[in-house]
Amino acid sequence: MGLKTAMISGDNARTAAAIARQLGIDEVRAEVLPADKVAAIKSLRQLGKIAYVGDGINDAPALAEADVGIAVGTGTDAAIESADVVLLGGDLKGVLNAITVSRATMKNIWENLFWAFGYNVLLIPVAAGALYPAFGILLSPMIGAGAMALSSVFVVGNAQRLRGVKPANLQGETA
Repeated sequence: MGLKTAMISGDNARTAAAIARQLGIDEVRAEVLPADKVAAIKSLRQLGKIAYVGDGINDAPALAEADVGIAVGTGTDAAIESADVVLLGGDLKGVLNAITVSRATMKNIWENLFWAFGYNVLLIPVAAGALYPAFGILLSPMIGAGAMALSSVFVVGNAQRLRGVKPANLQGETA
């Protein structure tokens, strides 16, 4: 998905490195005390925006510090309260699904803004009578209202495409 991944773990370095190799994690910070997880996030922030996934009470400060805190729904109440996103269940594939849906949603929002802005830039002057002096064309208020309603239908229809977004699986393909 084009993301850099890091593991911040309290586990010993050998265990964390072995897990990271199996999962293809780019960077490992092991034997990190709970109080130092926030400092680790701050140092990783130089790479860009940070999403932190956690489930325990020790993860709550790090979840709050991250740009996006993602709590596993089977975790502690403190982690859930500190997070921006809560995954239902304990499956970490939910992180991939959340990123996929989030990216599709942001793309859809920008598409809708582009089309709505373009529509308004073109047709509001026509509705205000901009074509009348040169061509003698006036737009009926009923046609203007219908066109505005059609614009809203277009935006809602475009947003409905999000229903077809397929979550990503671990190989980066859509399921």
